[in-house]
Amino acid sequence: MYPRSPGQYQNGAGLPIAIFVITVLSLLVFGMSQLQQQSGESLSLQIQSQRAFFAAESGAQVGVTDVLYEGRACPAGGSNWTVAFSKQALSGCEARLQCSQEDATAVNGNGGDRLYTIVSEGRCGAGQEAARRVVEVRVR
Repeated sequence: MYPRSPGQYQNGAGLPIAIFVITVLSLLVFGMSQLQQQSGESLSLQIQSQRAFFAAESGAQVGVTDVLYEGRACPAGGSNWTVAFSKQALSGCEARLQCSQEDATAVNGNGGDRLYTIVSEGRCGAGQEAARRVVEVRVR
């Protein structure tokens, strides 16, 4: 008679534990990859938003220059024009400008008798990465 071998009474608990650990680690890796992807998309949208704001600011400056110094007509009914940017920082962006004027004789202060309102809408990107910002400037 031989004594029973020691392996005869073992119940394989290692396999269920290994499967559990692998499952938990794979879910953790999947969650981290999703978080990384969302963070990248958020950063991309933030950059597009900043570019749209700078396009709107630049468009407003172009609008002020056009109206005050270049003699662009800005009738009481308003006028519209678009500025497209070609430099690398704002490539693919544009500013849509609207200009209107009103009588400023009733407003106290120095300046002319006309009050110009220039609304600049900066747009960058397309599709889901599109961003739009609006800047309004009033000059006299």
